[in-house]
Amino acid sequence: MLVSTKDMLEKAHAEGYAIPSPDYVDSNSVRAFAQVAEELHAPLILSFAEVHLEQMSVEEAALLGTYYARACDAPIALHLDHGVHFNVIEESIRQGFTSVMIDASSEELDENIRRTKEVVELAHAHGVTVEAEIGHVGTEEEGNPHALSESVYTEVAAAKALVDATGVDSLAVSIGTKHGSYKGEPHINFERLAVLNEALGIPLVLHGGSGSGDENLARCAQGGVAKVNLYTDFIVAARDAVYEQHPDNWVKLLNTGDAAMKDVLRHYYRVLRCAG
Repeated sequence: MLVSTKDMLEKAHAEGYAIPSPDYVDSNSVRAFAQVAEELHAPLILSFAEVHLEQMSVEEAALLGTYYARACDAPIALHLDHGVHFNVIEESIRQGFTSVMIDASSEELDENIRRTKEVVELAHAHGVTVEAEIGHVGTEEEGNPHALSESVYTEVAAAKALVDATGVDSLAVSIGTKHGSYKGEPHINFERLAVLNEALGIPLVLHGGSGSGDENLARCAQGGVAKVNLYTDFIVAARDAVYEQHPDNWVKLLNTGDAAMKDVLRHYYRVLRCAG
């Protein structure tokens, strides 16, 4: 069933687990993710990132996401990930996304607040929840359009100022994760997470979940993170499965990739304590 993120995130935040939020890029990935959610009777946040508009339009992403969400018994929200441009966010709301992210994390605090408040006012008027970001989750992959190369940790005072001024529903924070594949060991700042969780009182979001370490992610889920974004682990697992199994036609290749992505999502449901 298609739902908002508001109730599911608040429940996860209160009970000490996190909901996986995989980015989908085509009909195969969105179907695979939704089928696992239904199989496990677990909540899911299907994310479509603005940067993936080269794969499909907002309208196509909304049609696919809403179709598979409504076809499932499990609660599934449809989320715009890393929305940078207001017109894309506006179109996502119009097309039926139940949650949107405004990513103004590269801006100064005043501008981040201004942009976030503008999106909150629009989205809340349509019953859509809003995620913002403060601090900056970097990347160790060249050419990754999601983020700058270096991470900037979230400052508690700035995060509180943004939450208080905007009424945003959830906040993505930077505590040491990276977008893409890690070249070294992840170092998560759990002390900063604890202070942020205590000061803000709203569900927190962790971007760059792939490769961050199962124990680290489990601790984050218990420490106030209610949503974990995942992408790289899915596409790498699908690629590796295809290389290993050498499917001899296109349909078998797609099925091989789908099965690998499903296994990754099942794994993260367990790690995040969102399903058994």
